[in-house]
Amino acid sequence: MASLVSLRNLHKTYQRGPEKVDVLHGIDLDIEKGDFVALMGPSGSGKSTLLNLIGGLDTPTSGEIEVGGQRIDRLTAGQLSQWRSDHVGFVFQFYNLMPMLSAQKNVELPLLLTNLGAAQRKRNAEIALQLVGLAERGRHRPNELSGGQQQRVAIARAIVSDPMLLICDEPTGDLDRQSAEEILTLLQALNRDHGKTIVMVTHDPKAAEYASHTLHLDKGTLVEQAAHAA
Repeated sequence: MASLVSLRNLHKTYQRGPEKVDVLHGIDLDIEKGDFVALMGPSGSGKSTLLNLIGGLDTPTSGEIEVGGQRIDRLTAGQLSQWRSDHVGFVFQFYNLMPMLSAQKNVELPLLLTNLGAAQRKRNAEIALQLVGLAERGRHRPNELSGGQQQRVAIARAIVSDPMLLICDEPTGDLDRQSAEEILTLLQALNRDHGKTIVMVTHDPKAAEYASHTLHLDKGTLVEQAAHAA
C-alpha cells in the first residue's frame, strides 16, 4: 500500500516568552492509505501537535510533511486553508455544532465553500447523515440530540466533502462508554467499508483497540508502534 502521510525529520518548537519549548523531535512516520491509526502518549507528549501538523492546522519548525503526494509544509497559510477544506475532515472532542442550525444544515456547512448548488448540498448532507445512522434526525437541532448523536452529526460534517483523511482529536472524550463505543464502531466502519484513512488521538486504551495500529509518543518522539489483530 502507498503511504498517504509521510513525515520526515519533523520538528516543532514553540516560543513561550523568552523560552523555547521543543515539542516534537525528528519524527519520521508513514501512514498508509486506508489505515486507522491511534496516537497515544502521556499529557504533553506532543500527540495533538503531531495531529495538527498532519491535518494542516499548524506548520512545522523544520522537516517535511507530505500528504496525498503534496508537500503541505511548503504551502502558504491561504493555500493550506484551501487544502484542508478540500482534503481533510476534522472531528474534535467537543462537537462544535451551530446550535441554531438543524443537523442537516450543520453537515452542509463545509459544502458552502464549494461550487455545489443548494439541492446537491442537501443531497450530500442527507447521504452523510445516512452513513452515520441519523437519516431520520436531519431536521433536529443539536439541543434535541444526545451527545453521541451530536458527535455523529460532527462526523457526518467531517465526511460530507469525501476527504482523503479524517483527523480525530479525542472524539469520544466527552461521551459515556456506550456512546463512545458506538462512535468508535462508526469510525471503524468508515475505515473498513469506505476506505477512510483515520488518524485519532486518544488517551483511552480501549478506544485505541478499534484502530489498526497504535503509535506511542513520549516527550516528542515516537517510542513504539503496535499493530492490532484483525
